[in-house]
Amino acid sequence: MEKKKALITGIAGFVGSHMAELLLEKGYEVYGYVRVRSKLDHIVHIQDKLKLEEADLLDSHSLYSSIERIRPDVIFHLAAQSFVPTSWVSPAVTLDVNIIGSANLFEAVKRAKLDCVIQIACSSEEYGMVYENELPIKETNPLRPLSPYAVSKVAMDYLGYQYYQSYGLKIVRTRGFNHTGPRRGDTFAESNFAKQIALIEKKKQDPVIYVGNLDAKRDYTDVRDMVKGYLLAVEHCDPGEVYNICTGRAERIGDVLTMLLGMSKVKVEIKEDPARMRPSDVPVLIGDNTKFVQKTGWQPMIPLEQTMADLLNYWREHV
Repeated sequence: MEKKKALITGIAGFVGSHMAELLLEKGYEVYGYVRVRSKLDHIVHIQDKLKLEEADLLDSHSLYSSIERIRPDVIFHLAAQSFVPTSWVSPAVTLDVNIIGSANLFEAVKRAKLDCVIQIACSSEEYGMVYENELPIKETNPLRPLSPYAVSKVAMDYLGYQYYQSYGLKIVRTRGFNHTGPRRGDTFAESNFAKQIALIEKKKQDPVIYVGNLDAKRDYTDVRDMVKGYLLAVEHCDPGEVYNICTGRAERIGDVLTMLLGMSKVKVEIKEDPARMRPSDVPVLIGDNTKFVQKTGWQPMIPLEQTMADLLNYWREHV
């Protein structure tokens, strides 16, 4: 029996690398898009098992020719400019990659007349300004995006809906809430804390941890549970529909820092860094995963303590 072909956009990234590992484990033939300047550190241990393609989401010709040649059974669209603060500095780049890049991908699939399922990684940031009486957040909640990144994800989300309605593309929209774990970029709060602790332990940084807003509350899922959710989404979810993937519990970012510090013997001072504050921040994101769980049976298996321990150990090995 022929192996199913899976294509991952953003395969060299944090989530893409974990997705690739899972798909190899499940017996898929795994293709992935990389760019000339892509760092391959996250996938170097499995690179010989992957089929990497040079393609850029903003180059519609390279996308179409590779999709026409590969003809994947499933596509996981994970490539994005995914860091919220960067979207304040470079809004146009964020909108370009996340919206135009997605449109180019959908067009390539349409032109190639593929009957594949496409999972698109939308975001809880789309909900933006959520009021206390709206928690936990259901898929029907109003979208009130508070950053250029969130706006770009709303547009990608609705493009997916439109391509399903207009052309019958089998696009499943997943709104992932915060996900973290080993390989998470050091631009993200909890990973940055872990990296700073690892640097302090090795005496490469003074015993001061610089922080942004510690009062924001986030619904954290381990990345390894998240990618299992993405796979279940293409196997069981309805194209055109949108699904929250989250735990339904929120952690204050300051408490996550306390948890990480409890895993180390270092004594530190905590200092607020104005550069880490956002022009507008989403105060609380807690999701309702009922719709997704009913459809797929998915359950988060890895507790936050384990995720944070693995993240801290990742940085201990990499600083």
